[in-house]
Formats: sequence, structure tokens, C-alpha cells
Amino acid sequence: MTIAVGDSIPDVKLIKPAEGGNEPVQAPEYFKGKRVALFSVPGAFTPTCSAKHLPGYVEKAADLKAKGVDEIVCTAVNDPFVMGAWNVASGSKDITMLADGNGEFAKALGLEVDLTGGGLGKRGQRFSMIVNDGKVEQLNVEAPGEFKVSSAEHMLGQL
Repeated sequence: MTIAVGDSIPDVKLIKPAEGGNEPVQAPEYFKGKRVALFSVPGAFTPTCSAKHLPGYVEKAADLKAKGVDEIVCTAVNDPFVMGAWNVASGSKDITMLADGNGEFAKALGLEVDLTGGGLGKRGQRFSMIVNDGKVEQLNVEAPGEFKVSSAEHMLGQL
């Protein structure tokens, strides 16, 4: 079953890349007490994710924060080392990367996608959401192959 507006973020572990060593975080605790713009991509360094998705959030970070977002978080079914490297290469300090290396978060959200046909294995769908104090306030799930409703621009229109 797919997560819905009003639902709580599932209790799974994500990994936050950090200079002094990767930091495990429990999703409910991490999202507690703040309003977060969360977006998920099928994979770091993949074409649409690197050319459009992440850059859009980097570009619109100040605008999102001006509309009441405390933090901008990106997740992907990649290890924390890849997520950290992707943020250094293409992101900014305004984006927090949370690695979902085993795909447990995507699966718990009901937003897992099987991309084994393309050699990518099980991944997370492309989506965005506003998480307010651990509860889903807005949810935008892309149709396969699309990049519209999960963009930073779309999210700004919702805020």
C-alpha cells in the first residue's frame, strides 16, 4: 500500500553521509519537529536526476525555505558514499542526502519500482513530498518515465 497524505513516515533506518563517518538515522525521529521538502530519485548520477531533479532543488532552495521549509532532503536507493559524492559533485549544502541503500524506505512507502530490466535492480520511484512533523502533508508521485510533479517548481506551487 502506498503512503498517503496524513500518514506518518515509516520507521526505517536511512544513512546520512557525513565527513566524520556516515550517520544512521531513524526516519520518524529525523523528520520530527520540522517541515521537510523530501524528494526521491531512482538513482544518483542518473541522467534526469542529475540534469534536472537535483539541480532544480538546489536552484529553488532559498525559495522553498522562504515558504516555510526547514530542510530539503533527497533520498535514493544508493549507498551513502555515492549520495555524498553526488551532493559534492552536483548539489549544495542546502540539500541533505539520506541514503536508502537497501531500498527499505522506498519499499515501506510503497514506492518501490523494479528496474532490473535496465540493470538497476529495485529502486524508489521518482516522487516528492512535504513532511510536516513526521506526517505527509503533500505527496507527488511521477508516472513512469515522467518528471513533472516531483520538481521543485511544482512543490513551490503547492506551498
